[in-house]
Amino acid sequence: MSGKIIAKNKENISFATVLLKGTGYGGSTNEQGIYHIQAPAGEYTLVVSVLGYDPVERKITLHAGERLKQNVVLTSHNTELQEVVVVSNGINRVKRSAFNAIAVDANELQNTTKNLSDALVKVPGMKLRESGGVGSDMQLMLDGFSGKHIKVFIDGIPQEGVGSSFGLNNIPINFADRIEVYKGVVPVGFGTDAIGGVINIVTKKRRRGWFLDASYSYGSFNTHKSYVNFGQTFDNGFTYEINAFQNYSDNDYYVDNAVKDFTTGAIDNSKIEHVKRFHDQYHNEAVMAKAGVVDKPWADRLMVGFTYSHMYKDIQTGVRQDIVFGGKYRKGHSLMPSLEYRKRDLLVKGLDAALTANYNKNSTQNVDTARYEYNWYGDMRPLRTPGEQSYQHTQSDNNNWNGVLTLNYRLTRAHMFTFNHVMNVFKRNNTSLLTNERMTDAIAKETRKNISGLSYRFMPSERWNLSAFGKYYKQFIAGPIATSTAQDKYERITNTVSTLGYGAAGTYFILPELQVKLSYEKAYRLPNNEEMFGDEDLETGSINIKPENSDNVNVNLSYSTTFGGKHSLYVEGGWVYRNTKDYIQRTIQSLSGGKYGAAYENHGKVLTNGYNLTVRYGFSRWFSIGGNFTQMDARDNVKTISGGSSQESITYKSRMPNIPYMFAGTDATFYWHNLGREGNLLTVAYDNLYMHSFPLYSEALGKQNAYTVPEQFSHNLTLTYSMQKGRYNLSFECRNLTDEKLYDNFSLQKAGRAFYGKIRVYFGNK
Repeated sequence: MSGKIIAKNKENISFATVLLKGTGYGGSTNEQGIYHIQAPAGEYTLVVSVLGYDPVERKITLHAGERLKQNVVLTSHNTELQEVVVVSNGINRVKRSAFNAIAVDANELQNTTKNLSDALVKVPGMKLRESGGVGSDMQLMLDGFSGKHIKVFIDGIPQEGVGSSFGLNNIPINFADRIEVYKGVVPVGFGTDAIGGVINIVTKKRRRGWFLDASYSYGSFNTHKSYVNFGQTFDNGFTYEINAFQNYSDNDYYVDNAVKDFTTGAIDNSKIEHVKRFHDQYHNEAVMAKAGVVDKPWADRLMVGFTYSHMYKDIQTGVRQDIVFGGKYRKGHSLMPSLEYRKRDLLVKGLDAALTANYNKNSTQNVDTARYEYNWYGDMRPLRTPGEQSYQHTQSDNNNWNGVLTLNYRLTRAHMFTFNHVMNVFKRNNTSLLTNERMTDAIAKETRKNISGLSYRFMPSERWNLSAFGKYYKQFIAGPIATSTAQDKYERITNTVSTLGYGAAGTYFILPELQVKLSYEKAYRLPNNEEMFGDEDLETGSINIKPENSDNVNVNLSYSTTFGGKHSLYVEGGWVYRNTKDYIQRTIQSLSGGKYGAAYENHGKVLTNGYNLTVRYGFSRWFSIGGNFTQMDARDNVKTISGGSSQESITYKSRMPNIPYMFAGTDATFYWHNLGREGNLLTVAYDNLYMHSFPLYSEALGKQNAYTVPEQFSHNLTLTYSMQKGRYNLSFECRNLTDEKLYDNFSLQKAGRAFYGKIRVYFGNK
């Protein structure tokens, strides 16, 4: 097949990406906008995309021995948040962006039981760290940075303060169309203070007519997950959509740990027992409703929404597995109304506007009133005073206001300006429910954060473009601080910080298949609410913690090609450099009575230096295989023990503790089309993950180096059968096939071998 890609003004579009979706067949248009594709006879979806234009998907049929001519007209649409991504083998680069951006196609995984965080494992440099099973605490690590260093967005809307029930490890993969990952240097369009990078969940928006997507899965440890998404867009532009999902699990898998002897009160670490978790039930539920209008003269999209979510979590362990709880739990709910408005060519041609706002009322209760102590056998004995960790029944009411304004102005095709402003207001009130009379803290915990950004992009041709930007950060903090050694008296203190950041990014196609990217940012990250105020339970914050600042550099070289009509190859290599000051580090602290907690502190300087490698190969519509390798050294860069001292610190140049620094993963997928009848598809997928051992404490601290997270190599297998072109779908998964002992955090063991099955149906227009 062949054809010509043009704009509505009849201008030829060169370097547009033209692919047959889900295959390795495709290429780019030449300077006259002409493309050629050779592929076997069959039914396909033609995908055409290029930066600055809406993507086009079109059903086509290729007949043996015949040539098909297919011209496509694209509609101009310049906005950095919605750069077009064409995905091959499930993952590809946001090609026309100057920023180091990766995209994961969620549609490739929609028949699996994976959640959004599971889908990110294939991204180079990305590592998912969980403290246990379903609903456990989760951190994403990207190029040596983790947790709070990485910001999460849904359709460009920041997800600060949404609560754990709406975390990436609790949202099913069917919720997203694709997941964009911006590594290190972040475009102004996100208006964020991330140092590690940004994850943007892009949902499906261009469906017409009506649709219904529903699924249910069941698996090991009495795990149930269900999801339903339905909606409709009418000819008059009115549209509505409902998303709802739930997760439930007993998380009663086996772990290996020493058991406390209640007779002697001792824990014999030389005697390891295989014991079952008994107090780790988790469930969450969420409903999201949106309604509004699209494609009106005064609004391309105007939506009002409302989200409700609820969670309940038994707490089996603290920050380490040595201590086990049998009565502690946490529960909470969240209410969030929202508004979204988007308009191209607002008032004047070339000015695009996007405004989003939401208010999140999140209430969480931490309950620790048990009068018994437990060990890993489930045995119990009375406590002298109630409370397994700290006697409490506390309700934390968190109020979050978020607003984002983004303006894009296209002066000409080659010049574009972007302005973005993000406002976040947070307030927390704590109330003790231990007595009949509710006692609310006299001093609330508050922050106000404003970030403004302005960027200029020069794009003289599709072959290269350059962006330069600046950001202004300001944060107001207020909260209580103890004024007595007994910590029974507090006073309200306030603090305001502000600073300027800047950066630049550029990309150049050396050849149509060979692309280089370079980006730099003087980046700042303001401390978040948990780092300043803790979680009111197992983690302690510090109101005096300082913002981080970092010099971030990314260099990336990628090569993609198709050859022989059936083969596709993608190779990528990236180098990462981060020089961070006032690095915010999560540490584990010993408490009285052999208990542990976590705290946050500034660590003077950290130097991160490393690289990623990725290789992917595809054969026609039948087979794809790929893998990535990451080595990322984060080193202590504090030379002396204190300011003004000449004595060298013993940890200088040593690896930062509790950070995985070497890991790799491979995956292979086999497709059998038209199995049983036309339109059916059998998919067999295998993936693995290797992680090198890493220390909990600094390697320079002698015997404490014995506390390490061990080397791991896990395997997963998925079998999916899709019928009637995706209308009915069945899948079966085995995770941790070889039953390895898996840890993402020190001593917090994850589940062993597990099996899951899922059924999914889809009706209506895609």
